[in-house]
Amino acid sequence: MKIINYNFNVDREELIRPFKFKGGQFTEKWITITTVESKKGYKSTGIGGLAILWSDPDVFSANSETGGNIIMSAIAEYALKLIKDKEFITPIEALESIFNPLHKYGQKITNNKKLKKSFTLNSLVSLDNALWKIYALENNIKNFYDLIPHQYKEAFLNHQKQLVCIPSITYNLPLNQINELVKNGHFFLKIKIGQSGSQKDMLGKDKKRILEIYEATKSEKTEYTNNGKILYYLDANGRYLKKETLQKLLEYADKIKMLEQISILEEPFPKKAEIDVFDLPVRISADESLSSVDDVNNKIDLGYQAITLKPAGKTLSMSLKMGYTAYKRNVLYYVADSLCVPILLDWNKNVAVRLNNFPGIKMGIIESNGPQFYKNWKKLLKDHPYYNAEWLEPKNGIFCINNNFYETSGGIFSEPKN
Repeated sequence: MKIINYNFNVDREELIRPFKFKGGQFTEKWITITTVESKKGYKSTGIGGLAILWSDPDVFSANSETGGNIIMSAIAEYALKLIKDKEFITPIEALESIFNPLHKYGQKITNNKKLKKSFTLNSLVSLDNALWKIYALENNIKNFYDLIPHQYKEAFLNHQKQLVCIPSITYNLPLNQINELVKNGHFFLKIKIGQSGSQKDMLGKDKKRILEIYEATKSEKTEYTNNGKILYYLDANGRYLKKETLQKLLEYADKIKMLEQISILEEPFPKKAEIDVFDLPVRISADESLSSVDDVNNKIDLGYQAITLKPAGKTLSMSLKMGYTAYKRNVLYYVADSLCVPILLDWNKNVAVRLNNFPGIKMGIIESNGPQFYKNWKKLLKDHPYYNAEWLEPKNGIFCINNNFYETSGGIFSEPKN
């Protein structure tokens, strides 16, 4: 496979309200659109979404919101310059060949020698998706499973018929809207913790927030969990600097009787913190601190029992490698959102449906928060190549994955309408 030409552009999607997490917030999502042409004459377009605050808060805080997006867009386009006229067999090989020079370029234009590799990975999503589509065309591949290289397939063998749709509860999502989500069938809630301020202030705010959410939702019942209760998924986004501070939050969760319903606690500590989690009373997962297979192995060695896969946040190429590593190490791996537009969500879904049931739940899971935050969500749905497909939107908190989804691979091989 050889790329001989390309085009790059961005769309800016307005949000209903600021997306608040990781001690900060952003007000719009930049969608990257990458079109590549191969030597054999095939063209394809890949979509990505930029996540500056999620991937590197230092870059986010050092620039305006627009400035941070411009920087990552520049890195995304530079990746195209690096890939042009190179010969490679798979997209995985292609990204591995350019990652180091691309990351050095990112360090240069951010003026940050400690730039997180997740930032560079995030910039590569639209290119990666476009390359996988070209790879499918050149190899006459018609479905997602056949796209997965043979050495990784055993980690992605399931065939889910349902996926739990997990909404994201940011700092500023009103309680009445949280109650509405639960009344509409959502029974697994992802709660953003790690609020702004000092560690003391953060802990106080987080205690208050989990209490009000728990009190508002604890009485709800569901047939889909093993204990009949709704579940909670706490996401700290690396904001807790010490284990002792996190232990105080968990002790409080136990005091209010919420602890037994916390199914997972994601990314508690900063990336460089070598803090073991063997003695914590909940399942701990890693997310944005993972930017390589070595990172996955390191976190597992520290007692992490799960990892998050982010095809739409760190590329499908890296997600396949990370998922296979977790599989071989016998830890849980699952898929989370990156404020995805519908077609990007279906790249995520194609991975999520091939994973095992989530512990305590009778099906697989996927985080999906687009409907909560995109101002033009209905238009974005209409832009999907399979608009009105049964599997496109959740019903009563569940995505129904039918044969049509598997036959079409959720529409990911189709070209965007706009």
